[in-house]
Amino acid sequence: MFENLKVTVENVVYDLDNLDERILVTGRTDRMDMAVMSRAFSLKFELVPRTGAEAEIRLDAFLKDLAAELLETPGEQPGCALSLRFYTEVKIVPEQCRRISELMQVIWEPQIVPVQTLSCIFGEDPIVYKNTIELKFPHKINEDNMSDIPNLVEHMIRTLEGLAQL
Repeated sequence: MFENLKVTVENVVYDLDNLDERILVTGRTDRMDMAVMSRAFSLKFELVPRTGAEAEIRLDAFLKDLAAELLETPGEQPGCALSLRFYTEVKIVPEQCRRISELMQVIWEPQIVPVQTLSCIFGEDPIVYKNTIELKFPHKINEDNMSDIPNLVEHMIRTLEGLAQL
């Protein structure tokens, strides 16, 4: 299941990069953590032309889910955790962060609450904050959700376009 979801995400994102040239893939991670037997996959991308904002789609599968799938455990619903991150810079924190929250509410489901985490380099002048906006989906996804991936990525592109206008 994890591999099938990963391949679906890769196909959608790389088609938008290589064929449509709407985005540029800037990073790819595919990890297996042997200490806790978990899998993590992520792809980062930005719009073409570049706007300074970046998006990341992430899939995580943990031991319980991997085992439930392999052992076909009755009553278990194996799946992957899905989270999205958006990276941008802000200078006027209250104003821009409020507008980012409003943008997220328009594009994404209301029950998916964005968490904005700000960081800056001490002593940098003028102060520019790096804003990491994270959306964690409340339920696991599985192969039944593969047809939703293209729409999900389109929402990510809309979010990047909105962030570029702020």
